[in-house]
Amino acid sequence: MTAPILEIRDLSVNFGGLRAVDQVSFSIARNRITTVIGPNGAGKSTLFNLISGAIRPRDGQVLIEGVDCTGQPPYRMQAAGLARSFQITNLFFELTVAENLRLAAQILEPVSMAWRPVRSSRVAQRRVDDLLERFGLSGKAQYTAGELSHGEQRRLEVAVALACEPKVLLLDEPTQGMSHSDTRDTAELIRSLAADVTVLLIEHDIGLVMSLSDHVVVMYQGQKLAEGSPADVRANPAVQTAYFGHA
Repeated sequence: MTAPILEIRDLSVNFGGLRAVDQVSFSIARNRITTVIGPNGAGKSTLFNLISGAIRPRDGQVLIEGVDCTGQPPYRMQAAGLARSFQITNLFFELTVAENLRLAAQILEPVSMAWRPVRSSRVAQRRVDDLLERFGLSGKAQYTAGELSHGEQRRLEVAVALACEPKVLLLDEPTQGMSHSDTRDTAELIRSLAADVTVLLIEHDIGLVMSLSDHVVVMYQGQKLAEGSPADVRANPAVQTAYFGHA
């Protein structure tokens, strides 16, 4: 079997007396969509912060392609092949759509290009053009990010996270606040991304999770409650109790 691209081993962190994430372990298969679900306060976003380097864990390991990256800052995690979006839209709203993407794609240029004119950065520009077309934003390239609809802003944020050509993409509630049609379109977009990148996401829409995911990890009170295929997780009595109060 192919080795997992991302491994989480006994990851834990405390905030004072609160064990926010407690000995969580799971593996992510390459070019698959894995979703982390759980009730509010289960520790999902904290787990993402531990994986992405925003928070240093008290215990445990994060391995990318077998390399221990535990506790590395976000820029080093990005260099190792991991990128993420955030639950709250995180863009430069006064810059254009193309400029937001260009800033993120600049990392693809060699260091020797750092002092050259922006128009010389052809690798980054090609990446921007590709992303504008793929995400249906070509017609809005010169709009400021603040002029976009909420759904378009969320799509742009995913595109920005992809600009550096990561191996693993973490998406924290990418459909939050979207209309039904925007949610459907974003789900199709995420499904298409798995051909190029491994996706790990947090999502509250259980119907979307069950239709989109290859693998599901369930958290409850900071711990991993269950994991498996969507069908196995849906049928798990412990998961039903955690969500609905009964099996």
